[in-house]
Parts: sequence; structure tokens; C-alpha cells
Amino acid sequence: MNLTIQDLPRLSRIARPLVLALMVVLTSCTSSTMSMGSLSQVTPPSPDPRVGLRAGLLQGYGEAVWNMRVVSTTPPPEEFLQITNSDLAFKGNYAIQGNYNGVQVWDISNPSAPSTVTTFVCPASQSDVSVFGNLMFVSGEGMTGRLDCSDEGVQEAVSHDRLRGIRIFDITDIRNPEIVTNVQTCRGSHTHTVLEDPNDQDNIYIYVSGSSSVRPEEELAGCSDALPSEDPNTALFRIEVIRVPLANPEEAAIVSSPRIFDDLVAPAQHGLAPEDIAELERAKAAGAFIVERGGQERVLSGRQVDPILNDIVASRGGSGPPSAADSATLRAALPDLFASSGANRPANLGPTQCHDITVYPHLGLAGGACGGYGLLLDITDPIDPTRLAAVADSNFSYWHSATFNNDGTKVLFTDEWGGGGAPKCRATDPKEWGADALFTLDGDQMEFKSYFKLPAPQTSLENCVAHNGSLIPIPGRDIMVQAWYQGGISIFDWTDITQPTEIAYHDRGPTDANRMGMGGSWSVYWYNGMLVSSEIARGLDIFELTPSEAISQNEIDAAKSVVFDHLNSQGQPHFVWPYTFALARAYLDQLERSNAMPLDRINGIRTGLVDAESDSGATQRASLAGLSSRIRGMAAQSGDADKVQMLAEAVEGLAEGS
Repeated sequence: MNLTIQDLPRLSRIARPLVLALMVVLTSCTSSTMSMGSLSQVTPPSPDPRVGLRAGLLQGYGEAVWNMRVVSTTPPPEEFLQITNSDLAFKGNYAIQGNYNGVQVWDISNPSAPSTVTTFVCPASQSDVSVFGNLMFVSGEGMTGRLDCSDEGVQEAVSHDRLRGIRIFDITDIRNPEIVTNVQTCRGSHTHTVLEDPNDQDNIYIYVSGSSSVRPEEELAGCSDALPSEDPNTALFRIEVIRVPLANPEEAAIVSSPRIFDDLVAPAQHGLAPEDIAELERAKAAGAFIVERGGQERVLSGRQVDPILNDIVASRGGSGPPSAADSATLRAALPDLFASSGANRPANLGPTQCHDITVYPHLGLAGGACGGYGLLLDITDPIDPTRLAAVADSNFSYWHSATFNNDGTKVLFTDEWGGGGAPKCRATDPKEWGADALFTLDGDQMEFKSYFKLPAPQTSLENCVAHNGSLIPIPGRDIMVQAWYQGGISIFDWTDITQPTEIAYHDRGPTDANRMGMGGSWSVYWYNGMLVSSEIARGLDIFELTPSEAISQNEIDAAKSVVFDHLNSQGQPHFVWPYTFALARAYLDQLERSNAMPLDRINGIRTGLVDAESDSGATQRASLAGLSSRIRGMAAQSGDADKVQMLAEAVEGLAEGS
């Protein structure tokens, strides 16, 4: 009897499992040709279509997309047009988007046509947002944000109307956010992180990262910018921890100020890139105004210089354009005007604040991106996070954000070289600068393995550098979607941490063809099957993955089975996949892609899954249980025993749930 795989569906329910088992044994030593290819064989379009895209703000721009689909592009509402969009949070069917002018809420239940739920004007930089239950949290760090959310700003150097810290809103009626309270901090909140402690159901905690200057004590009592040796209560070298009682959120308050930076020294830094040096020399020759910050010379923009020159003209009672004497006055005053509050401090001091902290409550860990260092923190006591390890890298300029892989064996840090407003993805820029640094985790040790940077060079008119992203819940793999400002969106696989590989992307041309204009993706996150991006200038973008040689439809379907009722990316969730036929097939696709099992054996298992899916009740349970047992027996002879065991567990889970 010469049976083939195609003959199996015609056999009886009793005979088919026996024959399948026999065929598995007979084919255990056969080899096969891969039909999907490994990641090393993934072939991106060439030449890269991201290079040379046509410029345009809301229309007319060139666009490049690979292995993903643009679902919708929605411009910002009028109140936020030409105002910077910032970070995203999610609740139910809503995407909540921060903006320097406030917060906007989108209904994304129909991803192809998002609709505006509310546009809440409440200016503050940078209005990063998070949610929990019926509460919304918004960061404020700038000098013009007001407690009452009005748009008149704050002109006084010292004002009790100024908001620098965390705004807390009740969003029970999400169309009408109501202020609950404001928690003021000495340095404001550039970003914040909501920590949901699995051992505390009564409170949530907010880790505040404020990177601006310390406000005067006359404005907020207890604020000091002295060195710890001069003032043990200084607002420097610490973060703030806010506890929010869920039953009484109006009682939210700072409960600790952990000094997680003790004993860190200033790390080694790289200098300017060749193109930046040339630009600086051209600016000097043209008479530009130059200041020194952080040990490097920087060119002041017209927006920075013009108001100061106008003040100089007004102070002498003049009118009209500034004179040469006014310019000379400004040049003489620049060292004092732009000296930081710590200008006279020792040069070897380490960071005084984090830019961003990503907590991973599932493992009781946090990754702190803290200026010149990447920190690993123990957060099992949410009020008293402690530093486990710190890493520095002279290729990194400004450690910006962190992401763990799902099992907590790796962590990725981003480098926001240039601060997000500069073109740092030019062809001449080093690939190790403005990139991601990938580390393995072993206990409390972080070991560097590789860098990943957007591979497509961008123009000098596009702000571009590594920025915010998240994991995509592809089971059995580490896959990240990441924003690169005007470099667009990149999706890469870092399962092999030594060889991160780009597998999908989206990009547009510059926002302006003649000058640097801010734009691009501030952040992009996977949320319930969609990739949602906050576009700085163009509004809200939604994408979805498409099957390719790098990701199968089964992997995409398995990822879509992971559903959340809310998401704050900096409060990283742990992915748990429900047992589905898509999950089992996703593992099979991966075993085929890596050539870890003979193709005949893989196809035999696929046939078994097809047959079991058409069964029900006890027949299905028996079929799946038998298949799971046989799969476990294959692990030792495979090229990826761990993946085979994951497949067996998925099939066993299907059996138990049927």
C-alpha cells in the first residue's frame, strides 16, 4: 500500500492516527527543502524605495510600504493642527493621543475610519498620556502649562498657577475629561510610567521622569538644585514615585524619591558626526550664534535668537530690526544666558534623571533609560525601586527608552541622539549612533550583543533617530515595531539578538522640501491586532501586518488573539497566548522557516490539525491528545527542541479546551 499525505483524509478516524504515527517514524531521517525561507533569506525591495521620497505635509508626499498595509491616515483636528502630537495610550476601542496643546481621543473600533471622540485643549509639553480604569494621567514639564488648563500660558518667572508634574483626570465619561487633581514635582514630568503592582490591588504607582530645570522654592516648597553634598534633599539625582489610591484618586501624592543614580559617573561620549562638524563650521562662517552645551558647540535657531534680540532692542528703547551692536551684546551675553544650572558642577557627575522608565511587573523589573546610562531596576517594592545594574556606551548619546522581550531574557535601549529634532539617519551618520542597543539579561547582568538602526538613509531635512515602539505578540519570536520620527516605522526581528533583521516598514517623504520641518512617527504600538502610530504633524496612522516570507498569516492570527482592555506601552504587559489552532500552526510555520523539522513531518502534523479542527467533543480531544504526544516524541530529533515542545503544549492545550 503506497500511501501519501494526500491519502490521509480518506482513511477512517481510527486508522488515520495510526498511519500518521507510522509515517512520522518512516520520515524521521528524511530531509526537506524549505518553502518559506529563513530570515537571512528575506529580501527587501532594492533599491530601497524609502530613499528619495517626495516631500509633502498632509498630501502630495511620497510613500513606501513593505510587508504591512496602511489601514487609515487621519489628519489632526483643527485645534491641534501644526501642534506636536506626542505619545499614545489605549483603553477599550479608544486611542488616546497626547499633543502639546492637550489630549485627543479617537474611536478606533473601525480602524479604517477613526473618529474624533473629544479634543481636550489643555496645553503643556509634552502631554504624554497613560490610562488605568477610569483615570487618565498626563505629563507636564514646560513653563507655560497652567493648573486650570487655560491656553493663556504663564509669563511670570515664579507662579503658583504653573503646572509642572502629573495631571490626573476622571474619564468615566471619556468625552468630557474632568480634572481630579494635579501632583506637582520639582522638575516637572517629561514622561511618566504607570506601574500596576500585581501585589497591590488598591493603588497604582507613577514613576515620574522630569528632565528640565528645578523650579524655585518660592514656586514649590522643598525644591533645590544643589548637589547632594550640599543638600541631601536636592531634587537632582532622583525620580519621584506617586501613589494613586484607586478609591480616592484625589489623594494622589509623592510617596518617595528614590536616588537610583548614586555613584554613577559621567560616561564617555562621542563627538559630532562629520556632517555636523561641517555644518557647524559653515554656521560660524555665516555669523550664526553659537553656544556650548554639554561640552559641544551648538547653533541657535532663529526661533531661539529672535526673541532675545527683540528684548535687547526694547531694553535700549529702540525700534526696528536689531543693530550690529545688539548682536554683539547678545554674543557677549550668550555664555551666561545659556549656561545650565549645573554649569559649575564637577564634570564627572553622572545622570541626574531618567528620560523614560519601562516597567515589566510580570518579572518585577524595570528598564531605565537615564541620559548616559541604561539601568536595570528591581521594582518588587514599587515605592523603593533599586538599581541592579547600569550600562554605558560611548556610541550612545542619550539613552531614551527601554523594551524587554516577553520572557525577560533580553532588553533593548534606544538612543535619541540629537534630541529628536535633528537629522541623524543620514548616509554619513555612524550606524551605531542614534540606534538601538540590544542586551541579554542573566540575573542582574546585562551583556551587550548588537545594535540595530534604521537601514534606509534619510535626508538632512528629516528629523530621524530611534524612538518609541513595542513588542508585537508573535509567539515564539521577539519582534519589535518602532518609530523613527521622519525615518518612518520599522519592524524588526531580534530573536537572534546578534543579528536583528528588518522585516517590514513604512515611510513618507519629508514634511517640507526646502527646510527641516518636524514630523514623523513619535510612537507606534501594537494594540489588539493593529499598529497605531502617533504622527507628529500628520495625525493618527493605523497599519496592519501582511503575510510575507518573514511572517506567516498563522503568526499574525496568533498575535491577534492577544487582546488587552487597555495598554500603556511603558507599563509593558506580559503576553499570554490562548490555545488556538492558529497558535499551533504558527509554531509549525516557524519550524519550517528554520528548517528544524523535515517538511513531510510538518505537513503530517498540519493534516492532523486540519482533521482535528473538523472534529468535536471527545473525538477531537482524543485526536489532539494523541497528536500532542507524538509531537513531544519528535523534539529530541528536531533542530529546535524548545519550539517543538511549545507546539506540543499548544496542541495539548487545544485538547484540554475542546
